[in-house]
This record gives sequence, structure tokens and C-alpha cells, in this order.
Amino acid sequence: MKPGNSLAALMVIASLAGCTTSTDHGVSIPLVATRHNTGQIGNVTLADWDNKTGFSFFISGVPSGASLPLRLYTFINKGSCQQPGPVAFAMNDHVNTERQAIRGWAFSRSAPVAMQVLLSGEYSVVVRSAPDSGNVDIFCGDIKQGGLAK
Repeated sequence: MKPGNSLAALMVIASLAGCTTSTDHGVSIPLVATRHNTGQIGNVTLADWDNKTGFSFFISGVPSGASLPLRLYTFINKGSCQQPGPVAFAMNDHVNTERQAIRGWAFSRSAPVAMQVLLSGEYSVVVRSAPDSGNVDIFCGDIKQGGLAK
């Protein structure tokens, strides 16, 4: 076996072992594009970080005319995407995104609330364009206990 293949095999085995021994599983939530971003897809994975929740976003695109570098704002709202409530948590300490080799954008955020609190309540996560790009909601996803386990 080539040294590169050995290293790759070792990394796969180590990651699988880590997944099987961990008691904290991530939750994957599909993001639905709003009418301002029709045709795009997205996903966010939530991870438990003690009393915080980490969010890893991937989106396929943003509305045409969005200013570069791409800045996106993210919020956790009370309520669902269909019946949104007030903002419960703003996750906007850093708003820059990273262009991916495949078509899309990736970015991470964190919220000062335990993941279990988010999963047990009725919350939604919203991705919004920057003020200079229209300040419109472009994705929304309902956070719920029945999310897809990672």
C-alpha cells in the first residue's frame, strides 16, 4: 500500500472510531431558500459544544448582485420558518464566508445556548444577506428534535 493510501486509510478509520465512541451527535438541518434566493440549496449542521452550539453552514449560492466579499448574517429565531418569531440569538461576531472549490459557500457560527435547548424548543435558523446586498432573508431551516443525525 502506498504511504498516501495508508495515511488516508488511517484517517478514515480514526474518524469512524471517533464517531462510534462519541455520545454527542451532530444534527443536520436542511435550509430552504426563500423567494429571494430561488433555486439554491443549503444545509447547517449543529454540534454540541458544552453550553454552546456550533453551526457549520454550506449553501449553494446567494442572490445575484450580492456584494463580494460575501458577508452573511445568521440568526436563531423563536418560532418556525412558516411562523417566525423574534430573534432569540444573533450569531454575527464574524460574517465573512469562504468560497468552496465546489460551487457554494461555507461558514461557521456559534450560539451561546446548549444544543439540547434549541432542539427542545421551537426555533429556526435564518441566513440573511448583508445590508449592502439587500438585507433579505435568503435561507431558513427549522431546528427540531427530529433533525437528521450526522
